[in-house]
Amino acid sequence: MSTDWKRRARLFIQRFWQPTSACMSCMPGSWGNLMSAAHWATALQTGLATGLLAVLLSFTPAARLYANRYGNALVVGCLTALGDAYSHANHYDIPYAEALVTGLISGLLALAGSYLFEDRARRLRAAWARISGR
Repeated sequence: MSTDWKRRARLFIQRFWQPTSACMSCMPGSWGNLMSAAHWATALQTGLATGLLAVLLSFTPAARLYANRYGNALVVGCLTALGDAYSHANHYDIPYAEALVTGLISGLLALAGSYLFEDRARRLRAAWARISGR
């Protein structure tokens, strides 16, 4: 497998978990429906749509945005909002409000992940070493 396709597979996995997590937390009744199969199906569909859009975008010049953590968070947020609007109907009174909130949360998760997981999760390993006393 070429390095270009490995990068795209990694991109898909990253863009899959962030929107899925954001969708699980933003959908009304999310914490009460955590074990609901229908809720998980909707969240996974949002993550799948976002992941596929992210991989498709990697073939365009806009892929340069993935190199910058803020550009990456913006792209992830926008793609998640599109994926969420496609996946299911809005549950809030304001049109597309749920998709926009889910996109915002997903963008923030992407930004947090870029800080926490960079350099082989150096910050997480350092925090764990302080907590565990190693």
